[in-house]
Amino acid sequence: MDVIDGIVLGVIQGLTEFLPVSSSGHLELGKAILGDTSKGKESLLFTVILHFATALSTLIVFRKDIYEILKGVFKFQWNEEMRFLLKIMLSTLPAAFVGLFFEKELEQLFGGKILFVGFMLIVTAILLWFADKAKNTNKSVSFSNSIVIGVSQAIAILPGISRSGSTIATSVLLGNDKSKAARFSFLMVLPLIFGKIGKEILDGEITTEMESNSILFFSFIAALVSGYFACKWMISLVKKSKLLYFSIYCLLVGVIAIVVGFWS
Repeated sequence: MDVIDGIVLGVIQGLTEFLPVSSSGHLELGKAILGDTSKGKESLLFTVILHFATALSTLIVFRKDIYEILKGVFKFQWNEEMRFLLKIMLSTLPAAFVGLFFEKELEQLFGGKILFVGFMLIVTAILLWFADKAKNTNKSVSFSNSIVIGVSQAIAILPGISRSGSTIATSVLLGNDKSKAARFSFLMVLPLIFGKIGKEILDGEITTEMESNSILFFSFIAALVSGYFACKWMISLVKKSKLLYFSIYCLLVGVIAIVVGFWS
């Protein structure tokens, strides 16, 4: 992989992290198209670093929300901000459990598994179709909802299952307001991404001696910038109930991936 390939993959990650089409799935398809030969562990590490870039773009987009949450939390009262933070923490538990105890198994699913990605994209398409049909409400995410949404996020670790798509769809199908569902979906992933990066640094997987540092840097910047604009766009699309278009897109890409996977 060269710098140009890295930038292309960074843009793919930035756009698809927030649009409900599976960033990890599109990254695996992009790597396959560009001829990337990274193995499971290396491929997963690249994916994690690009997810870190889009996590930073989330911080930028929701900086005011995060500031208000932290300000409310440090009042050390049982207020709305404290409850929201606890819901976020609850939602991270299922994915944290899967990431800690099934990391080796997950690595085997990364690195060009086009056929698997194709089937998972079709699952994403079905979820988005149901979510698009759901009626909008004014309901906020509850504590019990946060755990169910967290399970969806854990399942979305699989390449091809859209994290934002599955969590927003689950939240909407539980009867929550679509705008609030999108906000919760984008914020709930932050502890997981920063935790994963911290673990990789402590384990020595991310070092200043990495041979592909320049590629990672430019990929990171590309994902950060494109992710910022995609995040703002997705918030607008969810409010307007435009998920059906992404359902059709995931279905088409999934079918193509399956066909290519069978023939390759």
